[in-house]
Amino acid sequence: MIKRHSTSFALVLAGLAYFVPTVAGGAPAAYTACTTIAILAVMSYGADLILSYLGEVSLGHTVFWAAGGYAAALLSVNYGWNGWATAGGAIVVAIVFACLLGLATLRTREFVFSLVTYAAAVVAMEIAFNWSYLGGSDGIVGVPPLDLPFFGWNLGGGTNDELWLIAWLLLMITLLFIHRFRRSRLGISALMVHMNPDLATALGVDARRVRLAVFVTSAPISALAGWLYAYQRAYVGTDMFESYFLVLMLTAIVIVGRRMILGPLVGTALIIVQQNFFSIGGDGDKIVLGAVLAAILLLWPKGLVGVWDLLTSRRAQTPRQSA
Repeated sequence: MIKRHSTSFALVLAGLAYFVPTVAGGAPAAYTACTTIAILAVMSYGADLILSYLGEVSLGHTVFWAAGGYAAALLSVNYGWNGWATAGGAIVVAIVFACLLGLATLRTREFVFSLVTYAAAVVAMEIAFNWSYLGGSDGIVGVPPLDLPFFGWNLGGGTNDELWLIAWLLLMITLLFIHRFRRSRLGISALMVHMNPDLATALGVDARRVRLAVFVTSAPISALAGWLYAYQRAYVGTDMFESYFLVLMLTAIVIVGRRMILGPLVGTALIIVQQNFFSIGGDGDKIVLGAVLAAILLLWPKGLVGVWDLLTSRRAQTPRQSA
């Protein structure tokens, strides 16, 4: 009951985040930061399904992130599709890629799984860099403003203040989906396969099928984030495959703690706020990002939640020792 209330409270907090740009005075920088946080948080939630519920590190999740961006750019620029159609295209492309990569990595675990997924990301980047249909090294420019017709209204736009509503809605839908996934049969089976594979096998759980299903489920989440990112920048290029986004999503997942409903969102917010308002330069920000990830993994594997639990346990022990 307490856990259910805490989850509901977290979802309410995420819902109230819609008013953050308004509270900040409606400045363009506030809308830009909030829109970027929402997009990158959704990207991280896709990888979080793999890391937190299967215990695997997918180093190739930028493939789905970039696939969503390229699908939005190609379908809107070359064929004039609106936002609903390009979002559907991004989901389909991500699912196809996830099925192919998931089947290829079905027999791999841990270190080998990470290497194979990373190799897939490198190959995908090289293909995009050298294929003129995907814009080659120049990428795809001129992505039109997001057009989402909805019963006579257009929910899209070309500026961050206009995209903020869509980014917030996408974030809320993602959070609700993650909440349902945690309580679903697939989510419970994934945790069982991760925590106690022998027990899962004894109970008749097909570990390979569960791992493939979770992998395929995670792909459209990151792809939709890439889809919206393409409209935010009006450009898609091979930089979407860069390790920066990989390190960002992994840091956002572990900095607060895994299997926390608001973990990737808070982690992403901390990173983007530092880079937007307390930046020490492009390369310096990347160094900070990498250093934070290394420090968390080495010193506090459970994230900030683990640090909080350690402090509270020490406070509880102090009165007993004095008594």
